[in-house]
Amino acid sequence: MKKLVHVVGAIIENENNEIFCALRSPEMSLPNYWEFPGGKIENGETPEEALAREIKEEFNCTIIVGQKVEDTTYEYEKVVVRLETYKAKLMDGEPTVSEHADTKWVTRSEILALNFAPADIPAVEKIAREK
Repeated sequence: MKKLVHVVGAIIENENNEIFCALRSPEMSLPNYWEFPGGKIENGETPEEALAREIKEEFNCTIIVGQKVEDTTYEYEKVVVRLETYKAKLMDGEPTVSEHADTKWVTRSEILALNFAPADIPAVEKIAREK
């Protein structure tokens, strides 16, 4: 039986209505896919707490987590991923890259052109439809 991994992702939007996306590096699992940044939920953490911690650790900035956008379960070749995505706003700092290959701010019309990881796609499609 495949291991279930519970993760969270942040849909961070700036004042220009652009969304922050991160490109997974070749060293990461699911390399070269775009994703909403985030990570694994640790024992005792709420999804919101995990998301704030992961963004601080990986991008050296502080967010405030807002409403849940999507809750998706996707079966990959070796693992089953449950991804909860939340809207978020930057509170302090600008995201800086440490683990990812690249990052970019994109508009809702541009986001569909990025090659997102399969678990992220339901949230990508939902966000792209928003005005």
